[in-house]
Amino acid sequence: MINIKSILKFTSAVGIIVFFLFLVPVGLGFYYHENINSSSYAISFLLILNIVIFFSLKNYKMSFGIKESIVSVNFVWILLGIGGALPLYLQTGIDFSSAFFEAISGFTTTGATVYSDIEDLPRNILLHRSLMHWIGGMGIIVLGVGLFPLINPSGSLSLFKAESTGISTDKITPRIKDTANKLWGVYLLFTIANILCLKFFGMNWFDAVNHAFATVSTGGFSTKNSSLGFFANNSGIMWTTIFFMVISGINFLAHIRFLSGDLRSYNLEEIKWYLVLLALLSAILTFSNMNDFTNFYTNIMHSTFTIVSIMTTTGFASLDYSTWSHFSIAIILIAMIIGGNAGSTAGGAKVIRYIIYFKNISLEIRRSLKPDSIISIFIDEKPIKNSIISSIFGFFSLFILTIFFVMIYLYARGYDEMTAISTAMTTVGNVGPGFSLVGPAENYTFFSWYDKLLLSIAMIIGRLECYTVFILLSKTFWKKF
Repeated sequence: MINIKSILKFTSAVGIIVFFLFLVPVGLGFYYHENINSSSYAISFLLILNIVIFFSLKNYKMSFGIKESIVSVNFVWILLGIGGALPLYLQTGIDFSSAFFEAISGFTTTGATVYSDIEDLPRNILLHRSLMHWIGGMGIIVLGVGLFPLINPSGSLSLFKAESTGISTDKITPRIKDTANKLWGVYLLFTIANILCLKFFGMNWFDAVNHAFATVSTGGFSTKNSSLGFFANNSGIMWTTIFFMVISGINFLAHIRFLSGDLRSYNLEEIKWYLVLLALLSAILTFSNMNDFTNFYTNIMHSTFTIVSIMTTTGFASLDYSTWSHFSIAIILIAMIIGGNAGSTAGGAKVIRYIIYFKNISLEIRRSLKPDSIISIFIDEKPIKNSIISSIFGFFSLFILTIFFVMIYLYARGYDEMTAISTAMTTVGNVGPGFSLVGPAENYTFFSWYDKLLLSIAMIIGRLECYTVFILLSKTFWKKF
């Protein structure tokens, strides 16, 4: 049987952290004399409710197995999606399905928005959206494991596995909560550094904080209707954002090791291929856009920005790239399906999976030529277990099937091919903007409430990398074991 009390205790602990942080935008709204009464009451009620649940179970010793971890992760994302939606629903006049979509897009760091006039939103709502990105970027579960060791003093590896992205769970300290604390330390360091750099290059403090939250989390919500295009004439801001998007797409464990003195921490196969692909795709896009820009430097900046933003699944836009040539759009679509590193805040399929996938294809070709040979796949001179290879092929199957299902559904609903394809890819891949009706100059407000519900589920599936959600559909999962 599933341990309901453990799930409730952990969920309420995470809820306390998140809803307490949600009081920061409320305080900002109070400072600027914005109409925050309804949302402040809602956030306060949710905070008090979670406190009551947690302290009613304070003497209960949590026990987490596979079932509890999987259910907790899915439960947290749904409940906090609802909690994050309330201020949007109560203050901005949108329907609840749109608010829920926006909140899930925020927490999953997808960055798809239903707002057509972002600059008209109250400051507290803009910060609320960015804060959802920042919380979701490193992972709500990692936040809970790292900052609430009192609910489980030994730390919960099963929870960390259920939330973390990539092919395996790696830790640099004996206790998983200590690893989570180090991850959050680096995350906070990058956020502060990004804020200071943006301020140095001319952003005001409010825009700098919001864009740093959205950049380091690889989220993409902006305070401007034209996204980073508003600052396109400021190359310092543009290249700063490019730099922080790139490092946020790298495995954060590598950052921790580097800051701890390991100068070879970035000498990993996945990081090398990640940087090579970013540089290669940026170069190809630059040369494909030679006729679109009179200034070569501007061409390099916008092309690089676009590739980095899309491949790291940040989703910022420096201009409307949907107007570029078909070849350029094809390059952007390639970047869209790749993603960042495992263990980063980026979404997508992850570079490491493609490395192993193509190495396995090469291995099978060699085996067909030499059937009796014993060949293994190595990553960074370490052999990869067959179970991991099987898991990767299973992931790609689920990932592609999810995109295909969403795409067919949207096409059957009457949307054009490019809207259906790119919406499916950007929601499941947590990218944000796509093409046609959901291009970088557009938004998602035109979808019906049931479309938005489906797309919200697609974003959660992509954020939790398929298995964590689809396992709930298994009869075996619900049987007693």
